[in-house]
Amino acid sequence: MDSRRKFLQNSFMIAGSAAIPVNSNASEVNSSKATAEDSDIQLEYKNTYVKNIFVTENEFRNAKSTVVAAPSFQQAKEILPVPFWKGNTQAIDMYWKAWEIAFKNIKNPAPKSGFIASYIDTAYNGNIFMWDSTFITMFARYGTRAYPFQQTLDNFYGKQHPDGFISREIWGETGRDCFHRYDPTSTGPNLIPWSELEYFRQFGDLTRIHKIFPVLCGYYQWLKLNRTWQDGSYWTSGWGTGMDNQPRVSKEYNQIYSHGHMTWLDACLQQLMIAKILVDFGFYVERWQEIEDIEAETKSLKKYIKEKLWDPKTNFLYDRYANGSLGTLKSIGAYWALWTDILEPDEMKKFVAHLSDPETFARKHPIPSIPANHEKYQADGRYWQGGVWAPTNYMVISGLKHNNFQKQGFELAIKHHQQVMQVFKDTGTFWEYYAPEASTPGLLARPDFIGWTGLVPISILFECIFGINANLQEQTIKWDVRLLEEHGIDRYPLGKDGMLSFKCATRLNEKQKPELTIQSNMNLKLKLTWAGGSETYDIKVGSNKI
Repeated sequence: MDSRRKFLQNSFMIAGSAAIPVNSNASEVNSSKATAEDSDIQLEYKNTYVKNIFVTENEFRNAKSTVVAAPSFQQAKEILPVPFWKGNTQAIDMYWKAWEIAFKNIKNPAPKSGFIASYIDTAYNGNIFMWDSTFITMFARYGTRAYPFQQTLDNFYGKQHPDGFISREIWGETGRDCFHRYDPTSTGPNLIPWSELEYFRQFGDLTRIHKIFPVLCGYYQWLKLNRTWQDGSYWTSGWGTGMDNQPRVSKEYNQIYSHGHMTWLDACLQQLMIAKILVDFGFYVERWQEIEDIEAETKSLKKYIKEKLWDPKTNFLYDRYANGSLGTLKSIGAYWALWTDILEPDEMKKFVAHLSDPETFARKHPIPSIPANHEKYQADGRYWQGGVWAPTNYMVISGLKHNNFQKQGFELAIKHHQQVMQVFKDTGTFWEYYAPEASTPGLLARPDFIGWTGLVPISILFECIFGINANLQEQTIKWDVRLLEEHGIDRYPLGKDGMLSFKCATRLNEKQKPELTIQSNMNLKLKLTWAGGSETYDIKVGSNKI
């Protein structure tokens, strides 16, 4: 979660007045006035919009509101995927509890909000957050057959400004932006396309890609025009990164509100990652030639990050200050590099090795948001000064698997899952974030946080512990078997009508070849890996014994 005002006000001295929301409805963008209904202060702004050509295609901005009644949890349970893991009933109980809370958190648009779709709430303050909603929909896609969770993101698309801007936080009751677009804290991180890519891989909804492509391109171009320095590197702020109070900017700047006149590593890495996703989308919808500027930037960004932000002496990536010197904080945000190709294999191994270092990230509950040997590190988490967060852990763990660090990703997934499960056992619920040095919630963390913490009992379980990942475009299931216990998933959804059942029998050791049973109503390829080898099989309609 990025905007945690109550916590921050209790923990730091915060300067500056509250941001005034500006209405971004399409019918009002030509007005030179914007009134803040939630304040007795009225601000007037000149109209400074330069329209983005992609935004003129945005169908969401004028769409009518669609309310989809949420089923009860018991109704949804008859449709949702069903995991099983022999001897681990607590993990299965935790899985179902996450869905129970998720279905309770479905909201219909407030009457005056202008939101165009029912959505799953962030579970924080009644507002919707770009950063949170991205990760919420990453796990919620597995429940698509029971409820259209992906439409949560449509509310951001419907609030896009004529120049491409989308606010990172929008008031739930009024639908107004929480920040003026030129506020340094107004937007980011640009990660929504990642969620849309994973949804597309799972369900193959090409119609949706056609609709969202111009929205996402317009937003990317806004960031390029308004969030870069002269050298082409990107800047943001503490709130803009979502990692509010990390000690990154120089001491004379406010760590939450200011860009600090520096290049922000994670913003650069995310733009590189997202640019490549948009190029892929461009090929799917046959519009790649319209975003040659975005494709070209991948080359310049890659070169800049490697030459300016990588330190071969410490084998890590850092922010860069205005004087050209590198920062010193080893932030978890550096691991967005796992989703890029900037590092050579040997460099990547050394970079990943920091995750196994007990002096930095290998703590009782891995992975803290800053290393344990940093002066600002706090044993209770203290938000992003050591807190363990589901979204960034998911990014790192799935990124390790993406780079063939399968064993390390699995081990981190197990440790993270076990710690969350212990706190679940002790408290009966899930938390906004967790302490790195004890099996406890983080300081002042909010409970019932589904919310992005649903990633742990659902996505981490399916993808990183069970090791099952689908790609409909490639007609492939990748199954990396690491567990020894019998496990699997029934009612696994794939595509519009695809339904699969996976079962792995008990093994005696990790080198033993898995015995699998896969029920499927569609033909697929299975790419099976385990500690003892790898093989590829054809999965036919019906029952398959492997």
